[in-house]
Amino acid sequence: MLSDEALAGRVIMVTGGTAGLGLSMAGRFLELGASVSVCGRDTERLEAALATLREGPTASAQSARGDRVHGAPCDVRDFDAVDAWVAEAAERLGTPDGLVNNAAGNFLAATEDLSPNAFDAVVRIVLHGTFHATLAAGRRMIEADGGAIVNIVTGYAETGSAFVVPSAAGKGGVLALTRSLAVEWAAYGIRVNAIAPGPFPTEGAWRRLFATPELEREALARVPSGRFGEHRELADLAAFLLCDASAYITGDCIAIDGGRTLASGGEFNSLVGRPREEVKEAFAAIRRRT
Repeated sequence: MLSDEALAGRVIMVTGGTAGLGLSMAGRFLELGASVSVCGRDTERLEAALATLREGPTASAQSARGDRVHGAPCDVRDFDAVDAWVAEAAERLGTPDGLVNNAAGNFLAATEDLSPNAFDAVVRIVLHGTFHATLAAGRRMIEADGGAIVNIVTGYAETGSAFVVPSAAGKGGVLALTRSLAVEWAAYGIRVNAIAPGPFPTEGAWRRLFATPELEREALARVPSGRFGEHRELADLAAFLLCDASAYITGDCIAIDGGRTLASGGEFNSLVGRPREEVKEAFAAIRRRT
């Protein structure tokens, strides 16, 4: 569906782009001709990600690709840090005309056991972080007369879900932000869309949310398509929403989950039928493993 030059000349920023789905999307954008800047809090992981993105079959190929790769350590909860990252990327690669808000935080917990700090930590990464990157990049897109923003949400941004209340609240806010700005910023030539992925195996999410074989089997059983997603599938959807082929699409939220949300609603709602102490012990076991 996408030509090899579908994103040629684009400058795309990816938050949480140093691992997992963020890194997979950044790599695919490079393959399609874009220049890419990623950010993450962990400096060591950032350097490893940049090395991966610069990889090529020859030294000259690596050098050419390296000219289109940028990254900086950044905590998306800090607007000044985000703005500095975007400014540095703009100076190095050019004015950003694409942004993927992928940075997130999540864990399983009974809400009555949450501390205010735990709730705040997740919401500040998910909702505040998305707003910070959107504002920093969006102001530059307004000056440049256009751009495209893709926010990574989740199926339960619409439905809510038990045991992930901070994430559900944050992602619900991101979805509202998506739809609000799609209308407000259309006058500037900026499109804003969201993607709601189902279960895509990644080291971080799997360790925090599906750390036991039983939880993984239950997650798979709720997917009508009978399989988990592949990173390339999500990356291609994000690339489509960033390129000119989707020029008339804005304010939408596209599910890519094998039908899971339609079939099951809130991702972890099935756990409410179990004894609560059993559920809490399972969450504790996950925390001990991570």
